[in-house]
Amino acid sequence: MIIRSIRSLLTSFSNPATRIPNPSLRYFCTNTKAVKRISQVQYPLQFQENLPQRNLVAVSSLLKKYGFPALELPDFLEKNRRLLNLDPAKIEKSIKILSSLKPSQEFLVSMINSCPRVLEYDAIMKWEEGIQGLEEGSKSNLSSLAIRNILEVSVKFELNYDCVLGSLKCLKDLGITNITLNKVLETCPMVTTMSAIKIHDSVEFVVNAFGIGKVEFDHILRVYPGILAFVFQNKFKRLLDEFKVLGFNTAVVKKQVLRYPRILEFEVGELSRCLELLKSLKCREIIKKDIFHEGDFKAGYEVKLRVDCLRNHGLTLRDAYSVLWKEPRVILYHVDDVERKIRFLVDVMKVDIQCLVEIPEYLGVNFEKYILPRFKVIDHLRSIGGLGDEVRLRDLIKPSRLKFYNLYVKPYPECEAMYGRFARNAEVRSQHPVGMWKLFRPQNNPKSKKDIMNIKSYMDSLA
Repeated sequence: MIIRSIRSLLTSFSNPATRIPNPSLRYFCTNTKAVKRISQVQYPLQFQENLPQRNLVAVSSLLKKYGFPALELPDFLEKNRRLLNLDPAKIEKSIKILSSLKPSQEFLVSMINSCPRVLEYDAIMKWEEGIQGLEEGSKSNLSSLAIRNILEVSVKFELNYDCVLGSLKCLKDLGITNITLNKVLETCPMVTTMSAIKIHDSVEFVVNAFGIGKVEFDHILRVYPGILAFVFQNKFKRLLDEFKVLGFNTAVVKKQVLRYPRILEFEVGELSRCLELLKSLKCREIIKKDIFHEGDFKAGYEVKLRVDCLRNHGLTLRDAYSVLWKEPRVILYHVDDVERKIRFLVDVMKVDIQCLVEIPEYLGVNFEKYILPRFKVIDHLRSIGGLGDEVRLRDLIKPSRLKFYNLYVKPYPECEAMYGRFARNAEVRSQHPVGMWKLFRPQNNPKSKKDIMNIKSYMDSLA
């Protein structure tokens, strides 16, 4: 739009209808009357409307000078027209402040793209000394993402340097390491809006609730920085009360939290619902035993992880619980494996995620040994026109291995290598290593004369 307006402006001046009224006049005219008439000429309305865009060339050149991609400039300036009203000299001062913080072109471009307001000198000038003092005061090497998040939050909420520095100094004084501090600022930058007193009270509450030390709290905060955000909403207290009602004492909760800090992501009542689902499962006893082999608390946490995984991919909370209840084997597979199956289902097989509500068995079988070989066979038959009817997800998962082999693999010998199971040339592995059968042969002991006499007497008695 800006480029088009400049072009139309130039076109308007080239149009005879918009030129100076008297063509006989020259620009170097000395006639006073002619000069007066020229001064009274009304410029085109389009030129008057584009007066705020007079800095277009200056701003564009300035951004190019500091490494901003030229191809992205038109769209960037189109979305941020207010930058054209700023003084280019002040914009350059803002860029120098950012560069003094992190002398990296990649950081500068990402910072400007994510928060264009940092180019406004009035919004960033207070950080001219604050950025340098921040690193010296906390004695930490903050990452580019951490600094970018600090600036975005400070500009958005108009925070001052003292507020941010006070929050970070409080975390450092409580024994938080540099790695954890970067992690907190990268994932939960809103902590900079909290006062030092609130941060101190949050940390003290968690430490006293579990009876843990600073090193253990640092580990918990590194994995789950959100622990600082919800303590003052009384959620943490109600969550601990729920654990006690379910029969888990402080020692059990502490042990599980130190192993899996994201247990604190539980909503109030969520663990109770997960345990109710586990108790109502109707499956083989061996599956239940594997689910509960590390205790009820850990089993409920594993259910939560898979419910969150399914919900992140579009299923409702009710459907997610329904899938796990119908197919408990999903709980035994790692979350990354479940994610992989869902991505394959949606991206490669082009099947709607809602089909898992009807065919949850898809998530309860092995990917490499069950899903992938069958899909390769069906995909090959579809490419050569060997399928009469469309094979749905039910037809792919429900049949037994032998039935699927007889239907889709046996009539097509080239599919046997894809399927692997029941192939003609497949190597059949024995249950025991070669030579193991010798260990199961009865021991042949030498017979003494006494043994021979006993055998003869026994045979005579039978006769």
